[in-house]
Amino acid sequence: MSTPVTHAGVSLEEFVQRAHTWLASVAAPRTTRTWGEGSDAVAVFENWTPEQEREETDRIRAYEQAKFDAGFTAITWDARYGGSNLPVQHLLAFRQAEAGYDVPKRTEMFPVTQQLVAPTVAQWGSEEQRDRYVAAMLRTDLIACQLFSETEAGSDLAAVRTKAVKEETGEGVRWRLNGHKVWTSGAPVADIGIAVTRTDPTSAKHAGLTVFLVPMDAPGVEIRPIRQMTGGSSFNEVYLDDVVLDDAYRLGPEGQGWKVALTVLASERLDSGTLGLENADAAVDLARNIGRELTDLEKDKVADLVTRSYVQRLAGMRVLAAVAAGGEPGPEASVGKLLATDTMARTSEVARALLGADLTVDSGEWGRFAWTEHVLGAPGYRIAGGTDEIQHNILSERVLGLPREPR
Repeated sequence: MSTPVTHAGVSLEEFVQRAHTWLASVAAPRTTRTWGEGSDAVAVFENWTPEQEREETDRIRAYEQAKFDAGFTAITWDARYGGSNLPVQHLLAFRQAEAGYDVPKRTEMFPVTQQLVAPTVAQWGSEEQRDRYVAAMLRTDLIACQLFSETEAGSDLAAVRTKAVKEETGEGVRWRLNGHKVWTSGAPVADIGIAVTRTDPTSAKHAGLTVFLVPMDAPGVEIRPIRQMTGGSSFNEVYLDDVVLDDAYRLGPEGQGWKVALTVLASERLDSGTLGLENADAAVDLARNIGRELTDLEKDKVADLVTRSYVQRLAGMRVLAAVAAGGEPGPEASVGKLLATDTMARTSEVARALLGADLTVDSGEWGRFAWTEHVLGAPGYRIAGGTDEIQHNILSERVLGLPREPR
């Protein structure tokens, strides 16, 4: 890996100029989309074949690697990880600049790797793990997935049943993992899975957990795609059948896995406030180009969607402002997640109201039947990234001071 360019000590104005210069060298400016041209895809979860998923992942990875080498990925990170140690305002300014260029749209695996797993390894990993994984994940030389959810545990991450049994050998400590994970996005293209396991079944459920970094090509790891009702397979089951790992793959102290997992989850909700906004804007464009006068009810639904999408944007700005000020996002991130799922649901309502039967029959007309994938996929985000019920509990307990849910 080459040494990335550093922008340490650069003023915000000069940094933005550098960003635009580099972006213009690798991508065309993003222009206003002309209705009826280009892709009309509005899928919430992609419906790629395995070959398409690999091809698209490699395409995005190539851009992310170039961005890292140019010094525009690890902007706020230390030089140890290829960063420039700049304030978060520089990161936000780059994101705003990047939005003006036609760069590859990141799939879920990239924020998982760069914004969830890499910071968690930096916080909880050993020196060897930090040197081995963090910069490689920021550059996406390594891609990570989450091995959290289980069918038996539902939304309660602390109820996981995947077991990791410690074994003392003449060559040191090793762990034997057995269990089943579900709803894992990107498992076929991931190099590393961050897995929550139970290592002490006699302890309280939050106290007996340990996290591991599982090589996805390790013997005993089996990936089975889950067929979605839209036809694709964005999610996967992952079976861990006698997967043997050295202790070097343990992330964080034994029995402290709950704290490690919370680090991942806290980062996961930071970006949730922007989910679904692009498709909400597309639904408003649909209303403008439907080719007929809208009914009063349709106008009301469109106006409601516009209003709520702006509220979601404002909530996201509030979270970013808290981070920029050096604070923690707190429960605002849960508000953003709830607003995002609500926006997605109301986007579906607008599409159904405007299209009627065109939503269920593929007439070949641009911007019509494609909305089926949004309508079928949007409900999934009421579960993904922490269910709506979990977010309501967080807000009721931490903001409103209501009694905790019975455990």
